[in-house]
Amino acid sequence: MTTARFDVIGLGNAIVDVIARADDGFLAQHGIAKGGMTLIDAHRAKVLEDALADTTIVPGGSAANTIAGIASLGGEGAFIGRVHADWLGEGFAAGTQKIGVHYDTPAATEGAPTARSVILVTPDGQRSMNTYLGASVEMDEGDIDAAAIGAAKILYVEGYLWDTDRLKGAVRKAVAAAKAAGRLVALTLSDAFCVGRFRAEFIELIETDIDIVFANEAEITSLYETEIFDEAFQNARATGKLFAITRSEKGAVICQGAAVHLIDAIPGVTVVDTTGAGDQFAAGFLYGVAHGLGLAVSGRLGVLAAGEVISHIGPRPIVSLKDLAAGLI
Repeated sequence: MTTARFDVIGLGNAIVDVIARADDGFLAQHGIAKGGMTLIDAHRAKVLEDALADTTIVPGGSAANTIAGIASLGGEGAFIGRVHADWLGEGFAAGTQKIGVHYDTPAATEGAPTARSVILVTPDGQRSMNTYLGASVEMDEGDIDAAAIGAAKILYVEGYLWDTDRLKGAVRKAVAAAKAAGRLVALTLSDAFCVGRFRAEFIELIETDIDIVFANEAEITSLYETEIFDEAFQNARATGKLFAITRSEKGAVICQGAAVHLIDAIPGVTVVDTTGAGDQFAAGFLYGVAHGLGLAVSGRLGVLAAGEVISHIGPRPIVSLKDLAAGLI
């Protein structure tokens, strides 16, 4: 096996986040489902943006956020995802490269504009995402550089990418390239509704190609069609695959067959915005795995990164995770 250039390469939707505070009344007025992710069209995105007085615009997207966390930890990360050659796409590329992430997917010059997610944060810290996927869903196999995939210790894939055959083709090509190079493949289940749409396919994918699975309680119970967490957990253990399951204030559970690690949440954190919590947990955990730090330490890195990101608005760290994690790494 050749020496890896990157710790992790992420494959996902390249999205610009438009973040604003809103109360439950705003959500009700605009028919927004609280706490989840809803796909919308360009018109709906503009209606919501026009209704908001004060917004923060930052590069986002689940896998891209995770790779940003890898960089904040001092790791080497790369990202593959398509934007359009417009001002939002230019901002995404510049913001991604500025933090030290390798990103060179060519911007589209035709087709839909760059994707954006209008994220509404309520006073209880819950985030409700309204996502126009735009150019991101036009990614295809031609955007996958097998050499770049093989140059990373771990390929990290968003479950969100399973929404179209075109994106599935890109995922399958990337997974094949990682396997051919002897690398690990990680999948985040992304969203309980996403799991509901593709449950059978996700289970098959986990059994055949995935080494590491990320999920929260809602996603893992949806995957195994139960309302009881322990039943879902036991089903996950039975696969023999490495599962990293987040449980909000309960911390996280890491399991791989007989090995089980219970990781406490970071105490004393004031929840401001849960956007990116799962993404940053994955960043910490994947960094630990890529650097051979063991499952328990990797889990603690995950909850540390998640604890940082929920303490402020936005899906990415605002302080150095490397400094915060100095005692662990």
